[in-house]
Amino acid sequence: MTALSAPPETAHTASATARPDSRRRRTRLPFSPWHLLLAPSALLFAVPLIWLVLSSVMSNAEINRFPPALWPSHIDLGGYRYVLGNAMFPRWFANSFVVSLVTVTANLVFGTLGGYAFARMRFAGSRLLLGLMLATMAIPFQLTMIPTFLVMKQFGLIDTLGALIVPSLVTPFSVFLLRQFFLSLPRELEEAAWIDGCSRLRVLWQIVLPLSRPALSTVAVLTFLSTWNDLTWPLIAINHDTQYTLQLGLTTFQGQHHTQWAAVMAGNVITVLPVLIAFLGAQKAFIQSVTSTGLKG
Repeated sequence: MTALSAPPETAHTASATARPDSRRRRTRLPFSPWHLLLAPSALLFAVPLIWLVLSSVMSNAEINRFPPALWPSHIDLGGYRYVLGNAMFPRWFANSFVVSLVTVTANLVFGTLGGYAFARMRFAGSRLLLGLMLATMAIPFQLTMIPTFLVMKQFGLIDTLGALIVPSLVTPFSVFLLRQFFLSLPRELEEAAWIDGCSRLRVLWQIVLPLSRPALSTVAVLTFLSTWNDLTWPLIAINHDTQYTLQLGLTTFQGQHHTQWAAVMAGNVITVLPVLIAFLGAQKAFIQSVTSTGLKG
């Protein structure tokens, strides 16, 4: 029995030499093992975007063919010529850009002020007001659609870009997200500025906002995304084609009897590009904001 058992020193040496070997085996991959799962998933989610780009350089006959063509037989830019040759397309693009820019700016300004007030200031009914504001996020747009239309009609904003801007000047989500981020910032920085004689607005402008760039970038990207892609409300509030947004203008390419599918695909590619560029530019700040806003509530 004693002859079969290894000495303690030998067993310890064997385990010590086996550990580096197993560690070397575990670190052979030049990337995280999670990438083996995430890469196919990312490719799966990218398939609709790839199909959109390929369809935009097909002819209408190829798009309507059954079974559908997976790859264009030749590059056909007729859809892009049809879209860019439309005299109203630059106007629609400018309308969408103006509405998105004003909405994003307003949400950053009002969301910052509201979020900082809820995060740092205690006043009568602040928690009740915050709860009521968050409760509005659970109300579907279909319930507020008619009252919003009537209010915009009373203001004389129907069939103008103001009808698209005013209802979205500030959203509960932007206030809540910025509030959560402000709560994660240490109070000591602000208290030191108060001791030096800074007012609340100066503290907000010079101390808090420079530290809140990830949250501000997230609010800007998400607000831009929702405003740029909105179709339902412009379809209700806008009647004249000179006030169309890009999404609403693209619906004119779909006729009752014939649809220019190549033009629809090309127009969607042009529409997706600003959103894709905005997201890729703010991707790092977006992830940093999402991971930090849940630290303190």
